Amino acid sequence: MTELAETPAQPGAARTQGRPRSSRAHEAILEAVLDLLADGVSVEALSMEAIAARAGVGKATIYRRWPGKDELLLEALVKLKGPPPQPLGDSVRGDLIRLLTVVGPKDERAVRVMPCLFPEVHRSAEAYRIWQEGMAEPRREVMREVLRRGIATGELRPDTDVEITVSMLISPMLLHRMVRWNPALDAYDDLAERVVDTVLRGVTA
Repeated sequence: MTELAETPAQPGAARTQGRPRSSRAHEAILEAVLDLLADGVSVEALSMEAIAARAGVGKATIYRRWPGKDELLLEALVKLKGPPPQPLGDSVRGDLIRLLTVVGPKDERAVRVMPCLFPEVHRSAEAYRIWQEGMAEPRREVMREVLRRGIATGELRPDTDVEITVSMLISPMLLHRMVRWNPALDAYDDLAERVVDTVLRGVTA
């Protein structure tokens, strides 16, 4: 195995094209984590040894960047999922539809990794924390901000329960994406819009 070593640049040495080796190693490690998860390796079974071997680096290279597997997994999954969409601020309805609309995954591994990760959330405290911190909570907070803005502007009732409303919006979309609980919804190209409109009828001022 040829390791992606982090060789310091020599004084006077010519600068090479492309990313520094340290950057390439960092990316290779994150890619190795995602490849292993996409291949069916569980969160609990994922080992630093396997990650190092897949990435072509030594374990010391991994530990120089992350203190442990939890932190490495969190960064890899955040990279896979990408940042949550940001509201435009035009209207509560428009922003909620934007936040719930499914955009095709930029990384095809997400289709295999995310459904496999979800069951582990119920079995592993480690997987649950990673799911909450890396993916669920940032998206919930963006939606909370939209709802709080709607309350402040008078678009929503002042007694709107923000947490319940967030769950009412996200839960049907998440359930359908993960397990296709109701296949009849596959025919709805405007599913996010329908969910938002149905919920808003109960909280609009």
